[in-house]
Amino acid sequence: MKSQLKLLTALTIACATMSTVSAQTAAPSHDAMSGSGKDAPSTAEFRTADQSMMSGMSNIQYTGDADRDFVAHMIPHHEGAVEMAKVELKYGKDAKLRNLAKDVIAAQEKEIAFMKQWLAAHPQAK
Repeated sequence: MKSQLKLLTALTIACATMSTVSAQTAAPSHDAMSGSGKDAPSTAEFRTADQSMMSGMSNIQYTGDADRDFVAHMIPHHEGAVEMAKVELKYGKDAKLRNLAKDVIAAQEKEIAFMKQWLAAHPQAK
């Protein structure tokens, strides 16, 4: 269980780093790298997931309440991880990574539900 938690934490950090770098620099397109003329379907779906996650996190106003801000921003972050894991399940071939993707989906969906419940139980002070 500890190794899964460490792996999920590492994956979360990697996703956040990848998204930050992606948002700060224009990555070369698949076209430029391969000359194929089209992105691979998985690449397009990963990009869509990344953009949705970054947009979701960027559109949330900070409140000054660290607990609320943490949860509000982690929900779209976790939703992005779920979407990326679904892309892995759809296109990935490596059995270990597919199992990791299944674990990510299960863990992140459970955490998303918890965070949404927490927000509902802790309305923002006015």
